[in-house]
Amino acid sequence: MISSLQKSHGFSCRSNFVTQRNPLLQFSISQSISIPKLPNFSSVSLSKPLHISSIGNYGSLGIESKRKHLVICEAYEVDQPEEGGIEKVESARKVKIGFYFATWWFLNVIFNIYNKKVLNAFPFPWLTSTLSLAAGSLIMLISWATKVAEAPKTDIDFWKSLFPVALAHTIGHVAATVSMSKVAVSFTHIIKSGEPAFSVLVSRFILGETFPMPVYLSLVPIIGGCGLAALTELNFNMTGFMGAMISNLAFVFRNIFSKRGMKGKSVSGMNYYACLSLLSLLILTPFAIAVEGPQLWAVGWQKAITEIGPHFIWWVAAQSIFYHLYNQVSYMSLDEISPLTFSIGNTMKRISVIVSSIIIFRTPVQPVNALGAAIAVLGTFLYSQAKQ
Repeated sequence: MISSLQKSHGFSCRSNFVTQRNPLLQFSISQSISIPKLPNFSSVSLSKPLHISSIGNYGSLGIESKRKHLVICEAYEVDQPEEGGIEKVESARKVKIGFYFATWWFLNVIFNIYNKKVLNAFPFPWLTSTLSLAAGSLIMLISWATKVAEAPKTDIDFWKSLFPVALAHTIGHVAATVSMSKVAVSFTHIIKSGEPAFSVLVSRFILGETFPMPVYLSLVPIIGGCGLAALTELNFNMTGFMGAMISNLAFVFRNIFSKRGMKGKSVSGMNYYACLSLLSLLILTPFAIAVEGPQLWAVGWQKAITEIGPHFIWWVAAQSIFYHLYNQVSYMSLDEISPLTFSIGNTMKRISVIVSSIIIFRTPVQPVNALGAAIAVLGTFLYSQAKQ
């Protein structure tokens, strides 16, 4: 009876009371010893798995002068998901991912709008970048202190592995903000669509990795589209162009360092980005003070308040908060989806930012410029497909 249950239900029991050389445990039980009655298994359903609930030790038996124990295992049934339950779980997961994507794109569009408004009135990208990281760090510190979010369990090795990631993240963040302070938001994101080209080149010539031919071919429309958009940009600025290019390179190294540093770590995407923001803030603050300084900030702040009014304070707060939120949601979505799905989502996000910024800021766009942007974004999509 027990052996048949073991086969049909995966029922098993392991005891550390018995040790002997023979792998087949045999009991030679004297007639004078009463064996407790085994539970009645006749009513156990064969359609449900059994789980061990308790192990009972029912006395010792003197057999061949060796001490052995008879072990009785009790089992209980566990209900399996009802028919259609798996489909419901998968549907709920798809809804969750869809919500993440919609929230990610929406928050990113809002951030870019307010970030550009702040930079137009207050052209200090180093301080603007610092405030973005400070707002996110403050939000997460309060969340951890109030138990709204569970604080991550980290050690010195975690922070050592995070440092190069934070350094690359800081450079990429500042470079992108500098770019948007000089050129249109749409132009910055068109150039940032070329990030896959930097990823392949760095991986090939620095890390020695090779890729299938379709990956290399997908770089042709990316590079060609970005070049066409840059040549036909009406408000081209070399500082803005180089800022976007440096941001691409920095974020490629951030991704490489992140993959190496997070191996074997059990920190959620939300907490990982929170730790990244804290360390990036510590790195960026002294450089922001050295490059721009409090005196320039005070003069620029007063000028912005005079020209814009109290609304400017809301712009600064909004761009800082939305920067953290959109990045946090993107890292949270990365916990739920594959890298391919994330790449596709990132491409679609880029399109939403480019289109919305052109509409809101009424950026003049020539047909050739729009064609270059479309080719670059299409190349990014093809890259995400070929890379997998």
